[in-house]
Amino acid sequence: MDAQGRGRAENIDPADQWVLNPNTGEYELRLSDSAAQPPVPGPRRPSPRDGGGAPGGRARQSTGETRQTAGKSRQTAGEERQPPRARGTEVPAPRSARRRGGEPEAPQGRRASRRPVKKKKSKAKKILLWTGGTMAFVLVAVTAAGYLYIKHLNDNITSVSDDGAGTGGFRKDEAINILLIGTDKRTGKGNEGYGDAGSVGHADTTILLHLSKDRSNATALSIPRDMIVDVPDCPTTQEDGSQKVIAGTQGVRFNTSLGQDGRTPSCTMRTVTELTGIKPDDFMVADFNAVKTLTEAVDGVDVCLAKDIDDPDSHLKLSRGTHKISGEQALAFVRTRHSVGFGGDLSRIGLQQQFLGALMRKLKGNSTLTSPTKMVKLAEAGTKALTVDDKLDSIGKLKDLGLELGKLNPKNLAFTTVPVKDNPADGVVHKTVILDQALAPQVFDAIQSDVSFTEVKKEQKAKKDAQAARLKGSKAPASEVRVRILNGGAAGGSAQAVLNWLQNEEGVTKSENSGNAPAALAKTTLEYAPDQAAQARRLAAIMGLSGAAMKPGKSVTNSQGLPAMTLTLGKDFKGAGVSLKAPSKAPDVDKSTADKVKCAS
Repeated sequence: MDAQGRGRAENIDPADQWVLNPNTGEYELRLSDSAAQPPVPGPRRPSPRDGGGAPGGRARQSTGETRQTAGKSRQTAGEERQPPRARGTEVPAPRSARRRGGEPEAPQGRRASRRPVKKKKSKAKKILLWTGGTMAFVLVAVTAAGYLYIKHLNDNITSVSDDGAGTGGFRKDEAINILLIGTDKRTGKGNEGYGDAGSVGHADTTILLHLSKDRSNATALSIPRDMIVDVPDCPTTQEDGSQKVIAGTQGVRFNTSLGQDGRTPSCTMRTVTELTGIKPDDFMVADFNAVKTLTEAVDGVDVCLAKDIDDPDSHLKLSRGTHKISGEQALAFVRTRHSVGFGGDLSRIGLQQQFLGALMRKLKGNSTLTSPTKMVKLAEAGTKALTVDDKLDSIGKLKDLGLELGKLNPKNLAFTTVPVKDNPADGVVHKTVILDQALAPQVFDAIQSDVSFTEVKKEQKAKKDAQAARLKGSKAPASEVRVRILNGGAAGGSAQAVLNWLQNEEGVTKSENSGNAPAALAKTTLEYAPDQAAQARRLAAIMGLSGAAMKPGKSVTNSQGLPAMTLTLGKDFKGAGVSLKAPSKAPDVDKSTADKVKCAS
C-alpha cells in the first residue's frame, strides 16, 4: 500500500491519526470520512462501469473502505500497519481482532462482517496510560519552570569581585572559612528612617565562620567593629572594571575596612587576614533588609531577654522572656546595644550571636527544610538581600555551600568573640578596644588548626589520641636523622633556610634540600616509614611538629641512594626554628553554642 493509500491526506502523517480510546485503553486509527484524498498519479484505471475509479478521479480506496457508514467497523492498528504481501498470500487476521477474540475481517472487496464483540475495559491499563501521560507533562513543565526559576534566582544575586583577597572559593574537601559582613548602609525600602541616611556603610557586624574539614563542628568568630586595627592597602576593582589601589590606614576602627574611601568587601577580607592570619574563602554581605526578609521567610525566630527592653534608638520594645521576632522587630533586636550589658558594641554582639543561633535552629528545623513554600521564600529573600563574592555568584554554588553547612549539628556551632581589651588611649571614656595580645593569637591558632571549640565526638578524640601517640617513644640522635626537605607552599628560600638551621644549629647533618614539592600543602608534613619512627620523633621535637603533621608512610631515596624521610614545608611554615605545634584544644574563652538559648541581659 503506497503512502497516499495509508492516509497521507493534506500532509497528515498516519502516526498523528492514532487516538487513545479511553473506553478500551487502546489506540485506534481515526480517518476523517469527509477528507478528500489527493489524486494518485499512475496508469489509467478501469472506468466506473467496470467497478473501478476514473483516471484522475478519486484515489484508490485504502483498506479504510471497509468502513461503510459512521459507527461501522474501523480499521485497526494491526490491519493498517501490515506490510505488503505477494499475491495469493493468505492475509492473517488482524492482531487486534485476534486479541479481542473477534473473527478476522472478510477479505478486501467483500462486505466486512463481524459479530458484535463486547469489549472489556482495561481499567489498570487506562489508569497507567493516563497517569503516565500526565506525569510526563508534569515533568516537562517542572523542568522548564525549574530552569526559569533558577535563572530568576541567578538574576537576583549581586556579586562583587574578591580582588584576589580570598582563596579562590571554598572547596568541599577542605575546611571552609566564610566572612559574613553586616553593613549599616541605609539603602532599601523602609531603612531611611534609621538615621545616617547618606552613609556609604561600614563593616558594622563581621563574623568569620569556620566550618571544620570533617563538618563535625564550626566556630563563628565575631570581630568587634570598634577594635583598633591596621587596614592594609587594597587593590580594588572599580565599577568600570579598572583597578585602583586604595591606600591603607593605621590605627583605625575595624568597621572602616568597608565603604570608607571606596573600600569594598575584599578590603575587609584583607583586614581580617592581616588581623587573624586566616584567609577567608568567600564573603557574604547582608544589609538591613536581609535581616527583615530572612526572618520573615522562616516565619520568625525565637529569642530570649533576661529583662524588659525599651530602646528608643533601635526601636526595640520587648518584655522579659522568650519572643518570636521577624521583620522590623528582628532588625531592631540585632541593632540594640544601649539597653543591654554595658551599652556598647560588645554587648550588642551577644544579641547578634543569639539571633544567628536562633536562625540556625530554625533553618535546621524540619518545618523549614521540608516546606517547598518556605524554601522558595528563603531562596527569594537570600538571593535578593545578600551580596556575595564572584566565586559564589550562582544559585548552584550557593546551594553547594548550603549543603556543606547543612551537615553541621547546631550544638557543635560555637559563637565566640575576638579577645580584646579596653583601649588605654581613650582615657576615661572607653569607645574603642584593642587586641588582647595574650589570648587572641591562641584563638586564631585554634581556628587555623581546625580545633573545635565545642565537645568533639569520640571518633575525633580517638583520632587526636592516635596522632599524639606518634610523638611518644624513643628518639634517635639528631646525627642519625636522614631527611629530604621540600618547599610545598612556604615562602621562597624556606627549604634552604631550614637546611642551614638543621645542619648548623641542630646537628641534623644528614639532611638535604630537594627543591619544590609536586603540589602545595596547607600544612607542613613529615612522612616516614615504620622503621624511621625514632628519627621522625627526633625531627618533630626539633621543629615543634604536632602529631597531626606526622604521616606514617614510606621512605624515599636521597641523592646518595640512602633511605630518607620527607619533610614538606607547607603554607603554615613560619620560619626556621619557629614551632609548628598546633594546639590540641581551644583556649578557654567566653562562648555559646547555637543549640541553646542564652537570654540577653
